[in-house]
Amino acid sequence: MLEGVVNVLKPPGLTSSDVVSDIRHIFGIKRVGHTGTLDPGAAGVLPICIGRATRLFDYLVDKEKEYIGEIAFGVATDTQDSYGEAVERMDAEVTENMIKAVLPEFIGVQNQTAPLYSALSVGGRKMYRLAREGVEVERKVREINVPALELITKTAPNRYLVRIACSKGTYVRTLCHDIGERIGVPAHMSFLLRTRSGAFDLDGAFTIGELREMKEQDRLSEAVTSIEQSLMHIGEVRMELNAKGEKFLTHGAEVVFPGVEELPVDIPLRGYCNGKFLGIAKSNGEAVHICTFLGEDING
Repeated sequence: MLEGVVNVLKPPGLTSSDVVSDIRHIFGIKRVGHTGTLDPGAAGVLPICIGRATRLFDYLVDKEKEYIGEIAFGVATDTQDSYGEAVERMDAEVTENMIKAVLPEFIGVQNQTAPLYSALSVGGRKMYRLAREGVEVERKVREINVPALELITKTAPNRYLVRIACSKGTYVRTLCHDIGERIGVPAHMSFLLRTRSGAFDLDGAFTIGELREMKEQDRLSEAVTSIEQSLMHIGEVRMELNAKGEKFLTHGAEVVFPGVEELPVDIPLRGYCNGKFLGIAKSNGEAVHICTFLGEDING
């Protein structure tokens, strides 16, 4: 059975759940999950975990994302993208210099107010459902980080492409809306392409059509990044243990070995024992244990 991460190129119009369903059918496996939603109207990189790789969620979802988005000035919408209803209009011209002047203010750690039409939950219910019912809720404020934000080019009158690198949980459509507010002209996000999610980028992404074709050609394995390879962005710890120590380690016990005191404390590491990859390991400063087992079946 194939296990690992499939880098899917999601088209606009599909939900992230739709992609999970397609991957489940193509690979013939029930254990499938994505590493963070991508709005239905957006396109781009959507890493999908299959098999035991679904245990990697916490180690992949927090990674930095990169996007190319288009800001359309002159109209603000209730959803902050092109799928919503217009709530404000203004006949005003926005120039490249006006955008370049305000973009630096949106770089770095900052608080962002989530849009009403979002998948965040309030009292166990999604905010977008409450918004559609006309229920007033307090919008959530979250800390985000935008390491990079730059203007790419003008695409049409009052329309500009920007490149964004940002942390998990950043709403790019809100960023576009807020840039418009800062300039003083209503705006919304008219296009969004996710170009990178952690270590996965557009160059290594496959469309659903390509994956179906690869299945017919018995080449699906070429589209799967192994569990171990998917974790190359984190450090490693290599342990040489006797048979008893290896058995203890694979059954969740802590083990001590030379050099353990030099490891970072409580930081996820790729764990190896006698050359075999076992999963995610952590040290408490005195001993190491495998906190997420991803190796061969313990009882095998």
